Amino acid sequence: MKQLLLDIKPASPPTLLNYIAGRNAEALASLDAALNNKSQSNFIYLWGEPGSGKSHLLKACKAQNITVMDDVHLLNNDAQITLFNTYNQLKESGGTLITAGLHAPNQMGLRSDLATRLAWGLVYQLHALNDAEKALALQNHATERGMRLPTEVVDYCLRYLRRDLSTLMATLDALDEWSLTTKKPVTVPMLRQLLQLSLNL
Repeated sequence: MKQLLLDIKPASPPTLLNYIAGRNAEALASLDAALNNKSQSNFIYLWGEPGSGKSHLLKACKAQNITVMDDVHLLNNDAQITLFNTYNQLKESGGTLITAGLHAPNQMGLRSDLATRLAWGLVYQLHALNDAEKALALQNHATERGMRLPTEVVDYCLRYLRRDLSTLMATLDALDEWSLTTKKPVTVPMLRQLLQLSLNL
């Protein structure tokens, strides 16, 4: 499906508060502790499949002036050396480093010295939201917007749309805007019409 091209509100910037934790509550709590200087470790490594929220969490931490590095699995040798040196400098100065990659530190073919450093801190596997958690996230988002969201609309979104949360949320925002513009309630036929319109733009 083509990206929706309607005039919708921009998505809220990533924060720890608007991250839907699902099965990742422990990782979220550790990041919150790290941002508030209450963590047992200043070094946290996150890994998991695309869509599990790694980039969201790193952007949220970076906004708090924390050093972050995403996509560690893509770093070439020189970049790995730079990250290794950054790790040591932050350890010396008492700083915090949050990193993320596709797999556990020792499963990505990284330099052994860097993989060892990353594994020394807290390591969490992030899990993508299941359908029930996505449905809850959509209902919570609708509630925040003061939007009445029928269950059948949520079911339709999860069945026929791209399943990443950002696409689902953007669709929901567009649907809310159109509902307000037309002064009609949100329904599955309205959603189908919106999707067809977006394909024709």
